[in-house]
Amino acid sequence: MKVKTPRLVVQHLEGFSGKVLDEYPEVVSEFIRGKNGVYALYKRDRLYYVGLARNLRSRLRMHMRDRHAGKWDRFSIYLTEGDEHLKELEALILRIAEPPGNKVTGKFIDSHDLRQDLRRRLKAAALRMIDKFTYWEDQTDISEDDSDHRLEKKEHIEKKCTVSSGHTTVLAKFIPKPFYIRMEYKGKMYSAHVNKNGTISLELSGMNIKKWQRVKDMLFTTPSSAAKAAIGVSLNGWRSWEFRTNDGRWVKLDELRKGRAKPA
Repeated sequence: MKVKTPRLVVQHLEGFSGKVLDEYPEVVSEFIRGKNGVYALYKRDRLYYVGLARNLRSRLRMHMRDRHAGKWDRFSIYLTEGDEHLKELEALILRIAEPPGNKVTGKFIDSHDLRQDLRRRLKAAALRMIDKFTYWEDQTDISEDDSDHRLEKKEHIEKKCTVSSGHTTVLAKFIPKPFYIRMEYKGKMYSAHVNKNGTISLELSGMNIKKWQRVKDMLFTTPSSAAKAAIGVSLNGWRSWEFRTNDGRWVKLDELRKGRAKPA
């Protein structure tokens, strides 16, 4: 059996002259008295104002005498099934249409604003794009399209790189595969790659060219040494670098060491 889709708008009346409210009030009352819904006021064909009401007839008649008087000549009404989502329906319309007669912007009850999430994702995507075109910069002229040669290039570079300190890599026993890490410091985003042997190679993002030239051939054995090389001051690398998990979250590198999360 086909499931009936729940409805929101049960009746509607669009584009009627405001004069009908004065000249035929008893007729209009039959349709909208005591009913709730969303209404829209127009000046000719241009949307002027959007509102909601639990008694549409009284609200429309009021707008013929208040600050909106003379600023609209047509109206539309949309009667709703109950008023559970009425406030957010009004807010949605206000945010999309931005009518000049409304003084406030519609506010949602409990909606998460994705702006900052999107900014972080775009920034991370931009960093990965920079990494893609700078990782092998000036290393060799082997064709980028040849995957076998790209692997040979990487192995060749890792062999000739200078390890900054120590003889073992602390990350080696924790990583399931190479992955990307990032760190924000004083408004700048720094990026790096954790290689399959646990070493960390820094990327250009966040650093000036001179500093990049000094560290681009170096492999670091600890998160802290990589962080210091990137920004010039000592930090706890486990708590400074972060990585992206399979569910899209960015978490501190320390979560990997504690076995609470794995890189995507």
